[in-house]
Amino acid sequence: MTPQQPQQPTGRANQKQRTYNAILQAAAELIRGGREVTMPEIAKAALVSEATAYRYFPDLATLLRTAMDEQRPDPAEALASVAGSSDPVERVAAATEYLLRRVLDYQGAVRATIAATITRPADVATLRPGMRFGLIEHALAPLADTPGALAPAALEQLERDLAVVVSAEALFVLTDLCGLGPDEAVASAVHTATALTRAALAPGSAP
Repeated sequence: MTPQQPQQPTGRANQKQRTYNAILQAAAELIRGGREVTMPEIAKAALVSEATAYRYFPDLATLLRTAMDEQRPDPAEALASVAGSSDPVERVAAATEYLLRRVLDYQGAVRATIAATITRPADVATLRPGMRFGLIEHALAPLADTPGALAPAALEQLERDLAVVVSAEALFVLTDLCGLGPDEAVASAVHTATALTRAALAPGSAP
C-alpha cells in the first residue's frame, strides 16, 4: 500500500496536501533528531490525530521510508570524498563509514523500521531503504568497469559479503551486543569491510 498523497488542486485537496506535508515534515524532523520515532510522536508534532496520520500512511514503516527517501543522497554524492580514487578498498571504507555514521544519526528511525519489518520479510524490499546496495555498487564500480579486475561471480560474492557488514544490523550487533561505543563500532565494521575487499582481490582468491 502506498501513501495517500493527494493530487487534485481543489480547496479540500489543498488541505489534504498540507496535512500530508505536515506529517511528512514532522517525521523528517524527528528522524533527524536521532531519537525513538513512533506514530503518536509524529502525529503530535504534526498537530494531527494519530488516526489522521494513519489515513495518510498505512503504517509507521511506510511513513519512515517516505521521509527518509527524501533525505537520502545518491551514492555519488555520498562518496564524493573518494570520487578521485579507483582503489576499491579505500572506496569501500568510505562507503562503510558513510552509511554507519548516517545510521547513528538516524538510528531512532532505523531501529523503528527494522522492528516494523523484521516479521514481514515480504515487505522488506518496499519498506526498507536499499541505500547500502547503491553505496556498495558505487564503491566497487572501478572493479566492474575494469575487465579482468575481478571475475563477475567473485564481484557478486563480494557485494553480498559486504551487504552483511555495511549495514545497520551489523552496527547494532557491535553496539548493543558487543558493547562497543559508536566510534569503535564504526571502526570495527570498516576494518571488516576492507578486509573482505582485500581478500577478494588477493591473487588466487576463489571466485
